[in-house]
Amino acid sequence: MLKLNDTHTILLSSASRRDSGSLYPLPGGRSAGARITSAIDALLADGLIAERETSDTAEISRNDGNICYGLFITCAGKAAIGVEDELPGSAGALDHKITSPLPALARGTKTAEITALLKREQGATLGELIAATDWLPHTTRAALTGLRKKGHAIERGKRDDATCYRIAAL
Repeated sequence: MLKLNDTHTILLSSASRRDSGSLYPLPGGRSAGARITSAIDALLADGLIAERETSDTAEISRNDGNICYGLFITCAGKAAIGVEDELPGSAGALDHKITSPLPALARGTKTAEITALLKREQGATLGELIAATDWLPHTTRAALTGLRKKGHAIERGKRDDATCYRIAAL
């Protein structure tokens, strides 16, 4: 499964808010640069978006003779960003089955994952935070500093001889 970065998330979120589910027009009016093209290719390869015919000129990504194609979010793409899919048979739903739901922590940003872990009553150890984000220790500690700068009161304590971090209740 593709690990979503900010560009992927923005593209999928924009498409999920449109009635048609179209990726186009691109968010922010950006033209398709190398970064956007690479992100779109990755989303296509992982089945989070799919190509289909369209007649709406704003949704066209390519032409093949007289047939115009656009890129549209799939059910898997919606699930990847935590958006509930519409009922089967509705205009925005596609015939694409989701084989397994994503765990709750896999949806959203890594900072959100860290915040969720720190809000638990038992908090989280540095090792648990590293495992959840796949970051190096220094990057994880920097994220804790960033949360402090954003106004979170992070308490430090011990659990099983390991330093445990927790967001203090206000």
